[in-house]
Amino acid sequence: MNIKYIIIVLGEPYSTFSEIIGKYFKKVKKFKKKIILIGNKSLLIKQLQKLNLSTSLNEVSDYREAKKNVINIIDIYFGYKKTFSNISIKSNKYIEKSFEKSLEIIRKEKKKCVLINGPISKKTFLRKRYSGITEYLADKTNSKSEVMLIYNKKISVSPLTTHIPIKYVYKKINKSKIIKNILNLNKFYKELFHQKFRCAVLGLNPHCETLDNFSEEDKIIKPAIYYLKKKGININGPFSADTFFLKENLNNYDVVLGMYHDQVLTPIKTLFNFEAINITVGLPFIRISPDHGTNAKMLGEKKSNPASFFYAMKFAEKLK
Repeated sequence: MNIKYIIIVLGEPYSTFSEIIGKYFKKVKKFKKKIILIGNKSLLIKQLQKLNLSTSLNEVSDYREAKKNVINIIDIYFGYKKTFSNISIKSNKYIEKSFEKSLEIIRKEKKKCVLINGPISKKTFLRKRYSGITEYLADKTNSKSEVMLIYNKKISVSPLTTHIPIKYVYKKINKSKIIKNILNLNKFYKELFHQKFRCAVLGLNPHCETLDNFSEEDKIIKPAIYYLKKKGININGPFSADTFFLKENLNNYDVVLGMYHDQVLTPIKTLFNFEAINITVGLPFIRISPDHGTNAKMLGEKKSNPASFFYAMKFAEKLK
């Protein structure tokens, strides 16, 4: 890899992301990579002015015109004049065009780009077509092995199933998926961090036990762990989720694979607050999403915490 560009898709226009990046660029003025925002310039300027977070933007029509140590922006037509409004499907074409532009650049520059996207409303933009942006980007890039990793340098977590109702989780758990995800995570840690990661796997049922005849731990999770151990992966489990996230356990592992979204995202957000980022493993480029949503209730109030975006940018800037 030779990371040259950090591409930032502004995402949902009526979110607190403009406030978050405004706070970042007000504090940070020098960058190791070329920063390219993709979104509507006029709307962003108006939102930043309203929040007293104005910053200078260098508009470029071609990403190759981007300059270092300035905030470059590729303008995407929006068509609405309000600076703050309600999240709705009216923004879908604008968001789609923003992602299309970012992927167009990434296809040309191969592995020289990191993509950071602002928050997207799953209810309005994805509209049941995809369970999350992870799956959306995987489809757009014909990727088949995407894995969600919520990263913090002390410990990271990965949910085997992502944005699906809890009642469907057990149907989506299988041995091959566990094996595939772990192998992809191991490859990612080896290539990006030059380390062979240490992995813990959580069970599905409370205390890894069930009174049913079929035990996911015995029939699916344990056989997958056994297979991976034979492949030389440093992996242990299944562990009971209710007691795993204690300090003595956290010091022994780099990644915790959970069976469903909130099983692992709740504890990591409790441990690190906003100092965690969502990395999509398995795409042909590195994609990062700050760990916060659209937060529409706080629009224009200047109260949003930008810590996760700071963490995302720090991570992206360090990549070589």
